[in-house]
Amino acid sequence: MKNKITLLAFSLFLITSVSFAQKKIEAKTIMNDIKSGKSISIKNATIVGVLDFTYMDEAIEKLPRKKKNSWFNWNNNGSSNEVKKLIETKVSFINCTFQDDVLAYIPDERSGYTFTASFEDIAIFKDCNFERKAMFKYSRFERDSDFSGSTFNDDTTFKYAKFDKNISFSNTIFDELATFKYAKFNNNVSFSNTTFKDSAIFKYTNFNDGVSFKNANFEEDLNIKYMKVSGDFNISNMKVAYEIDSKYTKINGKSFTKYLID
Repeated sequence: MKNKITLLAFSLFLITSVSFAQKKIEAKTIMNDIKSGKSISIKNATIVGVLDFTYMDEAIEKLPRKKKNSWFNWNNNGSSNEVKKLIETKVSFINCTFQDDVLAYIPDERSGYTFTASFEDIAIFKDCNFERKAMFKYSRFERDSDFSGSTFNDDTTFKYAKFDKNISFSNTIFDELATFKYAKFNNNVSFSNTTFKDSAIFKYTNFNDGVSFKNANFEEDLNIKYMKVSGDFNISNMKVAYEIDSKYTKINGKSFTKYLID
């Protein structure tokens, strides 16, 4: 009887372990689904392989092998070396681990082109773990987006990114340099309870409807030079370990120093 109970307990342990283990999904499978117009909704999974939202390998086949005097644009034959891709379907990743790069920005030195991706529908990366690069430079998020609760273990950039609707970076962790330089937020955004373990750059960033850095922890420098904020500016219990560069920063028309005094 004792052996049967022990065996049953061991079996339950195995079932419980399997149920909590993350399933693995190939990045290529996700890219194929997006290409076919399917919405992506993935929870509790490990994504294996580079997730390239720019579809560079596919796009580069349609580009000239050598650059000409007049730049070629894959989408509109314009005068730019930027090759833009628009992700038209909803993408949602919750409690997922990305083992390899997540790319919405690739500067390809071989061809001389820069490949970028933007998101027309909802884009959610909530409670995720980015083990490698997470590059969203020049990306535009036209609908609601969410990166709250996520951890960025490697290089990441949201430089020049535009957020048209609701967006949250609350409770996130940036292990390496985090840059939001020239980023634009049209709606109120939260960085509350976020930890920046390396330098954080918000130089030239525009917050058009307020921002919260409540309980945010900056363990290195914070660069908010030329940053502009319109609306609520919540920095209660914000901690910065080293220097804050706030030259030419404007908070509702006031300098950062004057805002703190008032």
